[in-house]
Amino acid sequence: MPEIHRRKTVTVKVGNVHVGSDAPVVVQSMTNTDTADVASTIEQVAALAAAGSEMVRVTVNNDEAAQAVPHIVEGLAKRGVNVPIIGDFHYNGHLLLKKYPECARALAKYRINPGNVSVGRKNDDNFRAMIEVAVENQKPVRIGVNWGSLDQALLTRLMDENSKLAEPRDARDVMMEAMCRSALDSAAAAERYGLRHDQVIISGKVSGVRDLIDVYEMLAARCDYPLHLGLTEAGMGMKGIVASTAGLSTLLLKGIGDTIRVSLTPKPGGDRTEEVLTGQQILQSLNIRSFTPQVTACPGCGRTTSTFFQELAQQIQNYLRDSMPAWRAQYPGVEEMKLAVMGCVVNGPGESKHANIGISLPGTFEEPKAPVYVDGRLMTTLRGDTIVADFKKILDEYVKTHYGSTEKAKELVGA
Repeated sequence: MPEIHRRKTVTVKVGNVHVGSDAPVVVQSMTNTDTADVASTIEQVAALAAAGSEMVRVTVNNDEAAQAVPHIVEGLAKRGVNVPIIGDFHYNGHLLLKKYPECARALAKYRINPGNVSVGRKNDDNFRAMIEVAVENQKPVRIGVNWGSLDQALLTRLMDENSKLAEPRDARDVMMEAMCRSALDSAAAAERYGLRHDQVIISGKVSGVRDLIDVYEMLAARCDYPLHLGLTEAGMGMKGIVASTAGLSTLLLKGIGDTIRVSLTPKPGGDRTEEVLTGQQILQSLNIRSFTPQVTACPGCGRTTSTFFQELAQQIQNYLRDSMPAWRAQYPGVEEMKLAVMGCVVNGPGESKHANIGISLPGTFEEPKAPVYVDGRLMTTLRGDTIVADFKKILDEYVKTHYGSTEKAKELVGA
């Protein structure tokens, strides 16, 4: 498989996580709790971290939120959750960071939106104040430009300049240029005010896939800062997942992107961790990183009128997800394992042979047996009402003998 050549960047340290250069592409997320509600925010951050979010952003929008941040970080540490907490600031960040130094110290990184501070106006005192706090506390900063809150003074100036050209560019192109200019000019200003070059991450969030690709290709060509990728307001359910996958995959395959977030709108009462799992699946599907064993399952057809193979595929997928927190610690490399749950004889045996473990269930009118293949060879044939339980036992044994320590594997094989 062709290797993806990552764009070379500086490496930024965010708490205990490295972003950029040769570091793995980082999956991050954001809470949607009221940050002032310490208990609820701790619960959601812990759930996001358990799902695999390697950094978590929280809104810091008022005094109560800023006061809560140190208690959230402390509460997470007591639970053994050491995920870096990022503060998301808009409009009043300069006031909050100055007023609550404990908040400024507790956060692992600050996210600043240039369009929502004083950059581009008569002065940039508010932006400068935030950068000076970051310098004082040696915290990295993400310069997060968003086209929904773009620096209007900059955009107006570029539009005016464009209108005077003999052949004016399309308004969309000027908008893309304004996005890049805002991010890069703000990053340069941050360095003038004392932030190190390796303490800056930038992003240019838009909500259209083609716009996303164009903005980040422009940024990648013009700087060596790590880039945070993501569609802003990606949407709900399938729309958000498909749009995010289309945009992020295109860029990641070009080696662009050092940290990602899939900004899904959850269903009412929905699970916030869905965005983390989606981000992981994008990276794993591209063979960029591995997070959990993958299950190949056929879509079903007239040969598979029973729903049994679908139920088995779902049960195995859930079993893997539930087992991974313990497996990850005990069995290094288990995330690379591949399974196949197939519904009939057409592709079942062949697909099963390509997986570490595969099972080919009987389709309609086929003989009621289920051959199981391990590392390409027929291991056994399952029959009866205990197929699911028997298959899980084979799976557990494979994990223990193939991903456990050498000593443990020898014990299990000899037992």
